[in-house]
Amino acid sequence: MDSLRRMAAPRYKTLVDAFASDIRTGRLPAGTRLPTHRALAAREGIALVTATRVYAELEAMGLVSREQGRGTFVRDIAVPPGHGIDQQVVATGAVDLNFNYPSLPGQADLLRQALRELTTATSGELDSLLRYQPHPGRTQDRAAIAAHLSRRGITSDPDRVLVVNGAQHGLAVTVMATLNAGDVVAVDALTYPGFKVLAHAFHLELAPVPTTAEGPDLDALERLCTARPVRAIYSMPTLHNPLGWVMPQAARGRMIGIARQHGALLVEDASYAYLVEDPPPPLVTLAPDITVHVSGLSKSIATGLRVGFVVAPPSRVPSLERAIRATTWNTPALTTAIVCRWLADGTAERLEAQKRADARARQAIARRELADLPIVGHPASYFTWLRLPDDARADRLTATLARRNISVTGAEPFSTTTHTPQAIRLALGSTDLDTLSRTLRTVREAVVEDART
Repeated sequence: MDSLRRMAAPRYKTLVDAFASDIRTGRLPAGTRLPTHRALAAREGIALVTATRVYAELEAMGLVSREQGRGTFVRDIAVPPGHGIDQQVVATGAVDLNFNYPSLPGQADLLRQALRELTTATSGELDSLLRYQPHPGRTQDRAAIAAHLSRRGITSDPDRVLVVNGAQHGLAVTVMATLNAGDVVAVDALTYPGFKVLAHAFHLELAPVPTTAEGPDLDALERLCTARPVRAIYSMPTLHNPLGWVMPQAARGRMIGIARQHGALLVEDASYAYLVEDPPPPLVTLAPDITVHVSGLSKSIATGLRVGFVVAPPSRVPSLERAIRATTWNTPALTTAIVCRWLADGTAERLEAQKRADARARQAIARRELADLPIVGHPASYFTWLRLPDDARADRLTATLARRNISVTGAEPFSTTTHTPQAIRLALGSTDLDTLSRTLRTVREAVVEDART
């Protein structure tokens, strides 16, 4: 046994430890391009497969990143793991361009008034709020949401509507109710990080689909569905996060045709759809029998009021109800009551209209302050995708901005491919307009500086 302990570590482990030490001590700074696999093998006198194993372990440790066609680069380890997926604590005084918390003046007064109105309700009404609610929501609440959806062009029987704790919970119960571990789900090459988290938790295989300026590459989607047993297609056809596209109606029709041909369920995420005026019909309107439509009111009303909804084919409703029971039993009755009052009296529509105007103003600021940079985004979106110059590094830039008290997200949380683009997403909805303008100016300066590094 003693002799086994004295045995030298495998050669590749020694190299991994040496690289890790150099990266952690700063001897290999962030952004350094490491030797190619062949060059490393030749330099160290090891097999090519061993060199590949060295870099694979470093990547698994979060110390390097591989970029197709460019090489292997040292990551900035100052950026915490999960940044952009997990909600990190933002330092006091920092500007958060990582997550959106869109709010409007006077919303606190609206909540205060709503709480006062609830206190004038009958004892029976108040008493009912203290009890368990039906798993899919009370009948009157489902009807209020169905009426709200009809104003968005979605005609649905209230029995097909289920109330959930925000859109993320809606996606979770959809996954639980419709998919199994190992199922293949087609997703955009850049997609919502929250769905990636769910895929990991429920052991789904995400199959990336290349994107175009207007949506997923449908030829590639068709080839994927022909080659693999795709069980579901996850899509954000109206205001994609993070790229901001709105899929044309013809493309929606073709996606539906592909789904029908291959027996795939459509999961439509419409969390930001309220920001687009007069969009093409939602997938759930065009194909209600094969679409589960998920959205919420956290972004359009208030992020703290976690109320969302799922619209599903009748055959899917019982399993969705069971998933709600398993995860939360029911959406809290108090918040649901407040939100549904606002849906009924027009408050929600007024807030949505105001937020559309607010988002347009913020996009105008972004386009002005970042005018000479390659930004991508819808003119009424609360986020902007910024592609970085060839020599810039997203992790290094993210760390630099963090030191300047600005929190942004790189492309990695959104990427479902082995090739992560050098880009950052800027959430525009969590600060006042003057601060946003100054902050974006600093972002632009940092991007230019990083490209020169």
